[in-house]
Amino acid sequence: MLRSAPRAYLSLRSLSAATTSISNVERLRVMCTRGHIEEALSLFYSLELEVPHSNQAYANLFHGCATYNRLRLGRALHQHMDTHSPSLISDLYVTNHLINMYAKCGHLDLARRLFDEMPKRNVVSWTALISGYAQHGRANECFGLFASMLNELLPTEFAYASVLSVCEISSGRQVHALALKTSFDGYVFVANALITMYSNGYDYGVYRDDKHEAWMVFCDMKFRNLVTWNSMIAGLQVRALWAQALSLFSIMHRDGVEFGRATLLSVFSCLSGNCGGDGEMGFRHCSQLHCLVIKSGFSMENGVATVLLKAYSRLGAEVSDCYKIFSETSSNPDIVLWTEIIAIFAELYPEKALFLYHQYYHQEGLAPDSHVFSAVLKACAGLVTPKSTQAMHSQVVKSAFENNIAVANALIHAYARCGSIGLAKQVFDEMELRDTISWNSMLKAYALHGRAQEAIDLFGQMNVQADATTFVALLSACSHSGMVEEGKKIFDNMIEKYNIVPQLDHFACMVDLLGRAGHILEAYKIINEMPMNPDSVVWSAFLGACRKHGETNLCNLAARKLQELNPGNSLSYVLMSNIYCSAGIFTEAGFVRREMKGLGVRKEPGLSWVEVGNQVHEFASGGQKHPQGKVIRASLELLVGKLKSLGYVPETSLVLHDVEEEQKEEQLFYHSEKLALIFALMNANSLVSNGGVIRIMKNIRICVDCHNFMKVACKLVQMEIVVRDSNRFHHFGEGICSCGDYW
Repeated sequence: MLRSAPRAYLSLRSLSAATTSISNVERLRVMCTRGHIEEALSLFYSLELEVPHSNQAYANLFHGCATYNRLRLGRALHQHMDTHSPSLISDLYVTNHLINMYAKCGHLDLARRLFDEMPKRNVVSWTALISGYAQHGRANECFGLFASMLNELLPTEFAYASVLSVCEISSGRQVHALALKTSFDGYVFVANALITMYSNGYDYGVYRDDKHEAWMVFCDMKFRNLVTWNSMIAGLQVRALWAQALSLFSIMHRDGVEFGRATLLSVFSCLSGNCGGDGEMGFRHCSQLHCLVIKSGFSMENGVATVLLKAYSRLGAEVSDCYKIFSETSSNPDIVLWTEIIAIFAELYPEKALFLYHQYYHQEGLAPDSHVFSAVLKACAGLVTPKSTQAMHSQVVKSAFENNIAVANALIHAYARCGSIGLAKQVFDEMELRDTISWNSMLKAYALHGRAQEAIDLFGQMNVQADATTFVALLSACSHSGMVEEGKKIFDNMIEKYNIVPQLDHFACMVDLLGRAGHILEAYKIINEMPMNPDSVVWSAFLGACRKHGETNLCNLAARKLQELNPGNSLSYVLMSNIYCSAGIFTEAGFVRREMKGLGVRKEPGLSWVEVGNQVHEFASGGQKHPQGKVIRASLELLVGKLKSLGYVPETSLVLHDVEEEQKEEQLFYHSEKLALIFALMNANSLVSNGGVIRIMKNIRICVDCHNFMKVACKLVQMEIVVRDSNRFHHFGEGICSCGDYW
């Protein structure tokens, strides 16, 4: 009996060690599940040597490293296992977890090497590596391994779902056929993957239930989960079938299926697409969904708040209402939500957008990324001077984003829109890598400043694939410079050499190019032969050309077409009234004005802006509203007297009213850009920060008289004057304009 005591003691000790081992393994599992990987590894390495490390302990730790992407820690653990537990190298259970870790963390070559070296594999081994290839977009390897698997094992639903996630439509159909043969098409994971695959790979076109394979899979499913509904709604949204997506969401909600964050992201993205063009209906849907979001508690979720803002903005909501939603929906907005609200303000209220950026940067202490910089630079592009763009450029450099292509493209655009074509070209030249947008941005810059030949020369150096936007920029540049033959050649080459089908923008440029140059009938022929219906941009270009060259009959036609397409736009009424006045037919002109008034159409007032002393001043024709209006008007009258002595002759023929010549001159004197110029000259000491250049921004096209006025004025004051009107830039210096009097 005494002899058996040592054996009993050893058995108890062995049992105690085993119990301890099991307890520690469970602790490791819990710690890994909660993401405490470092603490779990610290415990693992500190365990007593007499308690051997089990395969389950290693498996738990490898799984934790895979889940939380701790590749460095996982590799160190792998080395530890090779050294301290070499017998586990051939353990199938552990090796599967090891392959899974390397695959999920992106170390696919090592995962494949381990897989190839395995003496024995099971379905988990194959699925882990297939999933890794799929997760990291290695479509060829994924599909190849899946095909090899068929020679040894039947794939699981997870293997099917993984390979379908990277399949193109042709290979995806093959996998679908195999799933049907093996009865895996009924698994919800597989069906969901099929819906996504067919949705992403389907050509855009007319919607038909019997030809929409994703919809057929959806309808055939006996069981659907939330991912199923989300996949189908997202698939319809990707194909721009917004009405069908919204209808499906309504069915989902009616049937009591609980929606989630992903559902709302897709649905609001549909509303951003404007519901197939019905803005009023889209706005009503957006309001209803907004109420649903508030009731369901998703309004405080940043992602949902972001797409909600984007939808309201694109549906035409007031910017102030968008800001109210921004303020109310999220107590702690993230960088994406901040970017969206800045982008919303950037177009219409650039100063407010910059204020929001400073609030974001200084008060919230968030570091800007490329998207934030791009949104803010879009706001800078709407300002009079390049000072804000230069300030943002310095922050871009400090934040090490100067080599980011998207940010550099935004800088080119901002500098060009602020009148600094030289700085735009400098950014372009300093870019290490350029994409198509980079080249297009520089081409647009040249077009905006009337430098057609430089645009054509730059196009000859373009070393990336040109797209439709490239040719819009080139045709626009030719139009602004009167280069008709060059423009025709570019248009023909676009079709014949680059295989780009002309769209509305290209035809509008051609109509503008020919019309400006006086080829009215040729421009009209293009309108009649277009493969699509001309839009308001095309008719506006043609109307302007007819007015310029005195084609009254065609002017009437263009005006009526424009009124049909855009009845609230004053352009057609104003131009027709001006044409009648020019011809001395004041009765007809009065009739047009009365018709315009009766329809409630208001003419856009001519406004100009100039920056003086870090403050932007706005001027309207007459200058009555400015606090220094009387002084400005008096100074303007003195300047006009000096300019007349230098050869300036007011173009009184442009004053389209039946009044005396003296009254016509007086009306011309107080155009908004002239008032802005006088105010800048009165504060010449404040122009040093602008490089001694007077920069004026105008919301409509500069008239002939103001153009002549600026040419003589720049010579008198010995300063460069840059005017940005609604069409282009005019650089006045030494008595001439960069446009060559062609605009």
